[in-house]
Amino acid sequence: MRVAISSNKILFSLFLGLCGGASAQKRTDSSFINRQLDEVIVEENRLAAPVKAVNRNITIITRKQIEAMPVSSITEVLAYVPGLDVRQRGPEGVQADIGIDGGTFDQTLVLLNGVKITDPQTGHNMMNLPVSLADIDHIEVLRGAAARIYGINALNGAINIITRKARESGITINGSAGSSFKKNENSNLYGAYSAGASGSLVKGGNSHSLSVSRNQGNGYCYNTAYDNYRALYQAAFNNDSLHQYQVMAGFINNGFGANGFYAAPGDLNSEETVKTFLAAVSNTSRIRPNWVMTPRISYRYTKDDYIYIKPDQYRNLHNTDILGAELNNTFTTGIGTFGAGVEGRYEHIKSTSLGNHERTNLGISGEYKSIADRRFSFTLGGYLNYNSFYGWQFFPGADAGFNITPDLKLFANAGTAQRLPTYTDLYYKGKGIIGNEHLGPEKAGYAEAGIRKFSGKFSYSGSVFYRQISNFIDYVKDTAGVANPATINWQPENFQRANMTGFTLNAGYSTVLQPNCLFNSFAVNAGYNYLSPSFKGDALTTKISRYVIESLRHQFTANVQTTLLHHFSVSAATRYCMRINYKDYTLIDARIAYRQSRYQVYADAGNLLDVTYVEAGAVVMPGRWVTVGASFKL
Repeated sequence: MRVAISSNKILFSLFLGLCGGASAQKRTDSSFINRQLDEVIVEENRLAAPVKAVNRNITIITRKQIEAMPVSSITEVLAYVPGLDVRQRGPEGVQADIGIDGGTFDQTLVLLNGVKITDPQTGHNMMNLPVSLADIDHIEVLRGAAARIYGINALNGAINIITRKARESGITINGSAGSSFKKNENSNLYGAYSAGASGSLVKGGNSHSLSVSRNQGNGYCYNTAYDNYRALYQAAFNNDSLHQYQVMAGFINNGFGANGFYAAPGDLNSEETVKTFLAAVSNTSRIRPNWVMTPRISYRYTKDDYIYIKPDQYRNLHNTDILGAELNNTFTTGIGTFGAGVEGRYEHIKSTSLGNHERTNLGISGEYKSIADRRFSFTLGGYLNYNSFYGWQFFPGADAGFNITPDLKLFANAGTAQRLPTYTDLYYKGKGIIGNEHLGPEKAGYAEAGIRKFSGKFSYSGSVFYRQISNFIDYVKDTAGVANPATINWQPENFQRANMTGFTLNAGYSTVLQPNCLFNSFAVNAGYNYLSPSFKGDALTTKISRYVIESLRHQFTANVQTTLLHHFSVSAATRYCMRINYKDYTLIDARIAYRQSRYQVYADAGNLLDVTYVEAGAVVMPGRWVTVGASFKL
């Protein structure tokens, strides 16, 4: 969605917040709605602000939204946001690539509670996260080049996943089971199950929480079975009102059959296991009344074991270590708010196919935010980056907003960013693909303008944007004078400039009915995203591109939800996608749920029309799938 407040956010936050039974009729006034929106704080490393005051393209997906969606993974949640191109390989989000506004999966930055998950080996591993849906509080999606805010690799935007913090002691358990009711080659039904539990201990100013989960299934076609384990520990220590400490540690072991993932049809019997460990420690201290300091240190280890043909042919084994440290500061003054930060990042890989390599990165950031004004506000800043491979580079950015009325806002923003080549881009040597050690970083310039209204029962928004990427990295073949192009290896090159123009329209309507009615609330919204890419480069006439034209030209989402008898909710959602180099398709999903204060049960039906479609590689996605599940709070 091409708006700072997405219509999805407005829709779900309104109708889910208004499912309050007999007292719901008290919550229909626009002042209550605006207060609810103001309570959502956009999490940034330096300059945080209520979402209503943000002048950039931010979409917030709340916990209550997620609970109403017919989804079972984080990637499926993100697939409901127009402008996000979620390309899954397999069920339950076992492996997925996420592009923003037609960008590639390596150009998107993923964060977990502000900790950068950028994987220097490959963007294929960025969504290998040690969190389940039950762990999530909300998700922030920032669209557009964002080096000023997040530093390197936020070329097309960033996705920041914020986990739930323990508020009270207790235990919650959840589980689900599902099937397509089709049979495999052994005449067994394809099916899957999940089980999870979380516990928290809150005492005084300190809290601890631990969640564990397992997802397992025998797939939906040959060699698509999966089995993954997740564990996440979080702690908060508040010595006093001026000093707070946060600890996070998580682990995921994700194993799956990789039929058709990367090199179909030869990878029919391939398999992959990706193990990731992540830890971070941070502190927030108010040094003076107008000065807040936030240091953080993080470590991430990933082991990626890919076997092209079982049991052990063409095996790629990668071990990646990433150590990061950052120090962010916020200064509140009489002329506005200033943010300043410094960060360092060390990346090392030891790989059977990529070799043994390391690189370091240093970033210095500075921002200024004007004093809040009833009508006009702006922010400007920049990010100065040093990389041991590519030297010094500077990336500025700015945004501004003007309130025509208290509820109707014009906004505009412009930014720049870069994406460093991955180790796979630089050094890979394998069947059909050769890396390129001479690659340079991609660079982007971005500009956007729009309007939005988010009050009362009806909301709407619209915006347009333009992005230009220079030194665009694409895998190509030089076919000039070659009789059989299939004998030539793919190789990445900075061989062209990629331009993207697009716009988004969104509208939503929600209302709360009388409490004695069968239906207590009703809401509907729709969003449309359009992209028009163009490419310039002398080599386009002689080389075949592997990824250059893969964006979604048309993307439409719509959803409707109603609450009845105070405890039942029914929702249905549809997505229409037309990729430039692929057929168009329409998906319909639905959920019915029954909720009480301490438990809920639900039933989902995914891909109701049993559509056959492909999102990535040669992987045909699952057809119709029915899931039932429940959660209990003890």
